[in-house]
Amino acid sequence: MYLRMSEFLDLIPPSVALARLLAATPRRCQPETIAAAGALGRVAFADIVARHALPPFSRSAVDGYAVRAADTHGASDSLPAYLRLAGEVPMGAAAGFALQPGECGLIHTGGMLPEGADAVVMVEYTQTPLAGEVELWRAVAQGDNVIHAGEDVAVGDVILTAGSRLRPAEIGGLMALGMTELEVARRPRVGILSSGDELVPPGQPLRAGQIYDVNTYTLNALVTQAGGHPVTYDLIPDQMAAFRAAASRALVECDLVVFTAGSSVSVRDLTAQTIAELGPPGVLVHGVNVRPGKPTILAVCAGKAVIGLPGNPVSALVIAGLFVTPLIETHLGLRQQRPRPAVPARLGLNLASQAGREEWVAVRLQATPDGYLAQPVFGKSNLIFTLARADGLICIPADANGLAAGALVNVLLWV
Repeated sequence: MYLRMSEFLDLIPPSVALARLLAATPRRCQPETIAAAGALGRVAFADIVARHALPPFSRSAVDGYAVRAADTHGASDSLPAYLRLAGEVPMGAAAGFALQPGECGLIHTGGMLPEGADAVVMVEYTQTPLAGEVELWRAVAQGDNVIHAGEDVAVGDVILTAGSRLRPAEIGGLMALGMTELEVARRPRVGILSSGDELVPPGQPLRAGQIYDVNTYTLNALVTQAGGHPVTYDLIPDQMAAFRAAASRALVECDLVVFTAGSSVSVRDLTAQTIAELGPPGVLVHGVNVRPGKPTILAVCAGKAVIGLPGNPVSALVIAGLFVTPLIETHLGLRQQRPRPAVPARLGLNLASQAGREEWVAVRLQATPDGYLAQPVFGKSNLIFTLARADGLICIPADANGLAAGALVNVLLWV
């Protein structure tokens, strides 16, 4: 018993534990080619370079008349300029005519500027008093109301750097350049192993003393959201042989492995012992100075990260966010770490905390005339709806004894 408890006497701060894990985990970023239209959320494997300019030709930004800017100088309501109408620019084709001095061409938004034109007068500032003649009430300078060739992207520009996650805007940009395929980082396979004699899959009848498996499904969703490919295995009974067999198989088939086991000391020992036997260097951290989730195990076995999460659903999900998500991002080669969505708020009531330990608290946001109020959602770490009812989490730093009501906090949102 004393040996077991001593494992948790020297607890590691979460940031130090993560740094230790990442430093010992080899990167396994590998490419695959996919359809660009289906690349939302994926991570670019290599720099993507524009093969042609965007737009490929100078075009009008408005409906109006393409002109030589010099022909409009001095035009006003009281002293309009008069130009000959040379023709209309068809959409999706070249003009078919060039502007001579004193001429203009009717053009629509997105139309290709005719040769000789260097500006566009908005149609609102014109009228046609006679057939073939246009009256202009505004002067324009060169480039007014024109989108120049290559103004968005020039040939050879890096439009997407390696390690960038693709959003809707990037998908649109690739389509604008006619790129139908691209190389992305292969999603790392994350083995999810849940254990517990009391667990049964959802949908089956429950007998006395049994509960439905929660962690397999929350972790599956978290891995998917982070960009990984979850690989789920059958529930593991609390037996060493079963632990070893499942862990060995997952380590071969996946890029990283996540255990979620019961919270009893005996089950924690099964998990720790199994992980320690999977291969060197083995367990790096056993115990993290955080609440919830103190009995977390971080390891690297045979070149792959292995994480032992607490069995309680709230603890498992919070700790997975702190350690599993960054690991997946490392395997994806993600370099652009955009800020996680957060909302500033005032704390609704006093929160006590144990000094020297980082603590994460679920909160619900309440809108007020002065901004948001963060109301803690209290619940034990085995109650999943503690998090389901919350909008996000706040962090109480390890050097604080708690937070006072009215304190300004940063709420990291569930997304």
